[in-house]
Amino acid sequence: MSYDTLKYWLALKSIEDVGNVTYIHLLDAFGTPRNIFNAPIDALTKVPRITNKIASAINSFSNWEKVEREYELAEKSGVSIVPSQSPFYPRNLLNIYDYPPLLYVKGTLSDKDIYIAVVGSRIASTYGKFTTERLCRELAFKGITTVSGMARGIDSAAHRGSLAGNGRTVAVLGSGIDVIYPPENKNLYEKIATNGAVITEFPFSSLPKGPHFPARNRIISGMSLGVVVVEANEKSGSLITARTALEQGREVFAVPGSIDSPGTKGTHKLIREGAKLIENVYDILEEVLPQIEERIDPPPSGDRTESAPVSGSDCDTFEKMEREIIDIMEKKPQQIDSIITKSGLTAKDVLNTLFSLELKGYIEQLPGKHFKLKE
Repeated sequence: MSYDTLKYWLALKSIEDVGNVTYIHLLDAFGTPRNIFNAPIDALTKVPRITNKIASAINSFSNWEKVEREYELAEKSGVSIVPSQSPFYPRNLLNIYDYPPLLYVKGTLSDKDIYIAVVGSRIASTYGKFTTERLCRELAFKGITTVSGMARGIDSAAHRGSLAGNGRTVAVLGSGIDVIYPPENKNLYEKIATNGAVITEFPFSSLPKGPHFPARNRIISGMSLGVVVVEANEKSGSLITARTALEQGREVFAVPGSIDSPGTKGTHKLIREGAKLIENVYDILEEVLPQIEERIDPPPSGDRTESAPVSGSDCDTFEKMEREIIDIMEKKPQQIDSIITKSGLTAKDVLNTLFSLELKGYIEQLPGKHFKLKE
């Protein structure tokens, strides 16, 4: 996006008293920040939350030098500024009421990513870090992009596990994109930016202040289909992320641990309150699978037979990957890993395709992540 367009996004964000919700109301009313700055005061004050003070600040804005400096810092640092109207902005994040109007991105965001958040204690046990790395490595093998906060302990283990599985991972900061916190994670920061993205809603040079972290947590949960909590004590910030996830309508998962460990009191509490206990990646995938495809073609008309998906006019209703999966399916149940191996497709493509075929009535899922052709 050119500076001539982006400068209005940055300028509006820099105006005092224009928070995320106010910004969103203005976008809803005028469409773009450029239109907002061109609107007269009386039109601005008709928007919810816009007082005369805010309308006057918008109408008389003149600090374009500050805006240009911010843009130049991004250019020099290889940082993209991604507005909420960009196709690369995480779609799920748009569904929370106070989504950030723009994100600073070091690395790349992809509209193909399937995000799962993995969070936990900064003071993590050896078991917690080992379990997190293994879980995130396996999620990477399945084509899942993990999201975490690059904090010490579980967060760092989540990113390392994804990287070990040659997967993508996203770190959400509670500081400016140029402020690496904790500082010992500098190398991890660079690896994440190369194999995913480091993102934040805060401007350059913003310090990691306390209030920034709950704000950061809502992005972690908001962009994800679900949140996995590995270790957390009863007052952990990870529980705040889990509660935020529930408020946002996201799935919440928890990894059980030793009953004698204070670091598992929070996760066990989550399980008692209804979070799903997980033992492996399939416990996560079976819950988020229905959310992976938002639009599914309606089932073909007429009776379905065993040969219908691969012959006649019904064949035309199937995408190439659907036909490939049908070709290798059998009447006897097959485990998902076997289907992935036989098809030669990525785990993400197989998951998407299996879900589509299940909705269309051609296959059925059985316990243990097994699938077979429907009789």
